[in-house]
Amino acid sequence: MPYRSLHVLVEGFDDEVFFTTILRPLLRSKYDLVRSYRYSSKPLESVKALIHSIDSMDDADYLFLADLNASPCVTARRAAIEQKYKQRIDPKRLMIVKREIEGWYLAGLDDEYARQLRLPPLHHTDGITKEQFNSLIPRGFLPRNNFMQEILRRFSLEAAKQKNASFAYSLRVLESL
Repeated sequence: MPYRSLHVLVEGFDDEVFFTTILRPLLRSKYDLVRSYRYSSKPLESVKALIHSIDSMDDADYLFLADLNASPCVTARRAAIEQKYKQRIDPKRLMIVKREIEGWYLAGLDDEYARQLRLPPLHHTDGITKEQFNSLIPRGFLPRNNFMQEILRRFSLEAAKQKNASFAYSLRVLESL
């Protein structure tokens, strides 16, 4: 069986922590190497060169994760990213997180654990923004990273699939690789 690697380009620190903790373990059975790269802090030309390098290897693949942010829709966000990287990104390898990664974090809280944290029930987290996420952080979990780590410690894949459509879609994409 040939050596296979997957390189996942993520926007920032919170995305990388989520990927490393939740998604990477799901991919380890399919790939010999699974790595993440934070692209938002890198020069544009470096990111293009990385994608080109991965594309040139027979045994390597990549995924490019981006938040929807303020884009009006997924199609517009995809077009903006493709334009920025001058068509370098394969559209099948581009995954858009609706609205922001914080929605994926909150989606993993099952109702019982949300209740234990004194949070309201969260049935749909696709539209969660950073600001909304921050307003939900219980005082005992400041700074913000402590709360994120606590969520990841008890993250429920099943709850996340039910509460966040873009997370469920992303899991289907990952399973099809």
